[in-house]
Amino acid sequence: MTDGADGATPRRADARRNEQALLAAAAECFVATGVAAPVRDIAARAGVGMGTIYRHFPTRADLIVAVYRHQVEACAEAGPALLAAGEEPYAALVRWIDSFVDFLVAKHGLAAVLQSDRGSFEGLHAYFLDRLVPVCAQLLDAANATGDVRAGVHPQGLLRAVGNLCAGPDDDPAYDVRAMVGLLVAGLRRPSPT
Repeated sequence: MTDGADGATPRRADARRNEQALLAAAAECFVATGVAAPVRDIAARAGVGMGTIYRHFPTRADLIVAVYRHQVEACAEAGPALLAAGEEPYAALVRWIDSFVDFLVAKHGLAAVLQSDRGSFEGLHAYFLDRLVPVCAQLLDAANATGDVRAGVHPQGLLRAVGNLCAGPDDDPAYDVRAMVGLLVAGLRRPSPT
């Protein structure tokens, strides 16, 4: 055996790949049709059977929580990656906030689905803050160090402001979330000296 004495390593790798495919497919379905998307649609998009979904995520709430955590992790990893790739700090902040907006759009409906399990939702909110506030702070600090953004912007306040803009009216075709967030982010720039 090449992958371990018990031969289980290949199956675990397949299981991880299936789980990642399921999480990506579920996130896409949630964006397209909301968190009530049929499980069969998620399975079809992931290219797996429904039994695979239920093996990994016995309940819809389990799937939703896993998608939420997966997206928080992806968003948390994106900030440092942008800075490590040599992005100019303000540009990295703008790109990261854009991915944060994508995350917020994908999680619409989460609170309603988890209403019956308020403890889980509160745990997710704490997880969200623990993972994303430090990333936002790192990006703000880097952009502040180069003189690109105003001093004193609190990362949690910025995330809340972006979240509030993303919670705008879904039924108003004149409301453009990205345009509103773009105005907010542009307002972070430090004014040029006159």
